[in-house]
Amino acid sequence: MAENIIVRIQSPHGMKRINVGKRETGAQFLKKVAKEFGCSNNGFSVYLNRNKTGEISSTNKSLSLLKIKHGDLLFLFPSSDAGTSTQIMETSAQAPGGSRVSTTSTVPVVEDDIDQYLMKQDGKIYRNRDQQQCRHGALGKCVHCVPLEPFDEDYLNHLDPPVKHMSFHAYIRKLTGGADKGKFVALENISCKIKSGCEGHPPWPDGICTKCQPSAITLNRQKYRHVDNIMFENHTIADRFLNFWRQTGNQRLGFLYGRYTEHTDIPLGMRAEVAAIYEPPQIGTANSLEFLEDPKAEVVDEIASKLGLRKVGWIFTDLLSEDTRKGTVKFIRNKDAHFLSAEECITAGDFQNKHPNACRLSPDNHFGSKFVTVLATGGPDNQVHFEGYQVSNQCMALVGDDCFLPCRDAPELGYVKESSSEQYVPDVFYKDIDKFGNEITQLARPLPVEYLIIDIPTTFPKDPVYTFASSPHPFSVVNRDVVGETQDFHTLASYLSQNQSSVFLDVISDFHLLLFLVTNDVMPLRDSINLLLEAVKTRNEELAQTWKRSEQWATIEQLCSTVGVQPHTASEYGALGGSPQSAPTAMWSCRHCTFMNHPGTDQCEMCNLPRT
Repeated sequence: MAENIIVRIQSPHGMKRINVGKRETGAQFLKKVAKEFGCSNNGFSVYLNRNKTGEISSTNKSLSLLKIKHGDLLFLFPSSDAGTSTQIMETSAQAPGGSRVSTTSTVPVVEDDIDQYLMKQDGKIYRNRDQQQCRHGALGKCVHCVPLEPFDEDYLNHLDPPVKHMSFHAYIRKLTGGADKGKFVALENISCKIKSGCEGHPPWPDGICTKCQPSAITLNRQKYRHVDNIMFENHTIADRFLNFWRQTGNQRLGFLYGRYTEHTDIPLGMRAEVAAIYEPPQIGTANSLEFLEDPKAEVVDEIASKLGLRKVGWIFTDLLSEDTRKGTVKFIRNKDAHFLSAEECITAGDFQNKHPNACRLSPDNHFGSKFVTVLATGGPDNQVHFEGYQVSNQCMALVGDDCFLPCRDAPELGYVKESSSEQYVPDVFYKDIDKFGNEITQLARPLPVEYLIIDIPTTFPKDPVYTFASSPHPFSVVNRDVVGETQDFHTLASYLSQNQSSVFLDVISDFHLLLFLVTNDVMPLRDSINLLLEAVKTRNEELAQTWKRSEQWATIEQLCSTVGVQPHTASEYGALGGSPQSAPTAMWSCRHCTFMNHPGTDQCEMCNLPRT
């Protein structure tokens, strides 16, 4: 049998190792390369040198005669345009039955607008001429005044406050800044799963080999972050969210809707701007939160998209009152306890996996995530602080492949699963310092979650911004029926009566009101509200007035006048000193099913539930 060798092939889409025999011909070798990279036989060329010299042709000469040895690095270029890393090549996918199905992608990766914008920026840090160090003329440059690269660690460390993580686009600039301009850079996503399609042995747990076995992982603190700053447009957004905890003492979570913009405080930085918070169905107690299925999730994303917004993250509270008279809260998240629990890291990792970041440098067309986590908790001054986080790409992989578990009695510790007959889990390690000051490698059972967390400054602007108008009498927030805050036409009638003097665009410019107009059961406006959403998005009063004259708004006004502004029931009037006969007698909307009931009834005619 001919002696086998391993040859490394570098391509614009990453590097692969191919096991071949020394006596195999050039034609057989190129056929193996085509199969490994999933491309057609005539769609590429392989060279001995990076500068495209020494092409390996489809010949009958053996690899030994072609002077290809064990461990050699060869270079593959697509034949049409060898210089572009975004060249579209055929990829192979694993079919359910085990056969390989060839598919060709004709659509390039479409990155987010902010990524396309930052990619075109210079990003360099320009410095003035140093009067003491520089010995050249005004037009000259030296090491003391030459522009710095956006990933310069010394510059980032000397900012106030110091920046521990370079921006993601500065990290890309670092990778692509060499002589080859990143031609062979490929951001590989970590996988903890056994590679499928290995035919040399039985499937796990009966067999595994080095070709299909995932590599062991050593956790490192991530040097970059996808988002460098989180900014709430104004304090009203946060206060409105916190009001639920203030009223009930129960914790609350919500999704952050906003946009990604440039963050100029850091070279090539990115900011997540929050314009609104949507609170999905949930069960909250003083020390726990539970998600419930949300039938409106798709509609909320659709409406946000038409308003120029997207889901940029999630927020939750962990607040414990210290002094109700002073309005202070306890400082419970600190370096001696934990910043995020393992369970919260797993939730954050799950959200980040569901919202991947489109990236042209990744063979999978995505790498990492821009989805952020915000925690509202007590600070060292016993006031509510907002802390921003992401989890690392390594944590995303552990969570995505179901390898990571929380520890029951220690929130600051997680636990990497052990392999079982159902699932193979690679070894995961992290580095620590022992009591003698030596660096040691530990198995991640258990694992301090601080190795997985990336902190992000969370701020409020000096000059507030309002995507949605601020009102002293805002519309009710959805899914707050537990505190008597309901969304129905009675609430809408009351809201409109309290804001009669305001401009119509400001009255209607409320995220929760727009969601109610689209999702209510009596008269949903999902297909006829686009003009109004465009008016709110562009702050165009003329468009808003045009929509106000529509048949849909006339019907809504009619429904509001039918319901009437009726804040008290007959029994409530008696408690306030009035008589039941003096109570209004307009039709009323059931708070449970929104059915319009006739006056004088205390039970809903549709669902038979009580009025109050």
